[in-house]
Amino acid sequence: MLKVYSYMVMTFCVLSVVSGLLFENRPAAAQDVIAEWGSIKTPPPPELKDVTIDPKTTAFLLLDFNKQTCNAERRPRCIASIPKMKKLLDYVRSKGILVVYSLSAGAAPGDIATNLAPMEGDPVVTSGPDKFMGTDLEKILKDKGIKTVIVTGTAAHGAVLYTASGAALRGMQVIVPVDGMSAENVYAEQYVAWNLVNAPRVSAMVTLTRAEKIK
Repeated sequence: MLKVYSYMVMTFCVLSVVSGLLFENRPAAAQDVIAEWGSIKTPPPPELKDVTIDPKTTAFLLLDFNKQTCNAERRPRCIASIPKMKKLLDYVRSKGILVVYSLSAGAAPGDIATNLAPMEGDPVVTSGPDKFMGTDLEKILKDKGIKTVIVTGTAAHGAVLYTASGAALRGMQVIVPVDGMSAENVYAEQYVAWNLVNAPRVSAMVTLTRAEKIK
């Protein structure tokens, strides 16, 4: 009986040691994103692709290039993007592509950057970050048979992100030239670029590019 008892004690001790070793080798419990913020590795940049568009079924969206949101004090990166967007605007107009503008709340068409000013007949909508919300943007695009939208503007993490996502979720192909979206800082633009090509459902409809790559 004593031998059996001793054997049981020995077995228990061995199991305790093994369990302790296993417990010590277990990885630490996952922390939340804030706790791990400083150790997060930046993912590689998304690929920028050449894009060929059909002028008959494509619209060019210029979002909130008005002075209230696109100015040297608040978003100098928006001001810096205007020359390239002017060149792209001239190009799409030469191909007869539909051009649609948006304004931030409280802005008027006259507040849009002079180099990007709308022409008579260009649709202009006013809304918050999602330019489909509370506007007839979806109807404007559907009535013209639009299947692809080129989305540019400011803020990248506002109007561009939510309008591009809204278009994608409505079944449209979305082209985002990264040199045409701007924010207060580069991190916001980086986040938007990553989000658009990784978000469920949205990513399948989005192509990142640069203005010069659109033909």
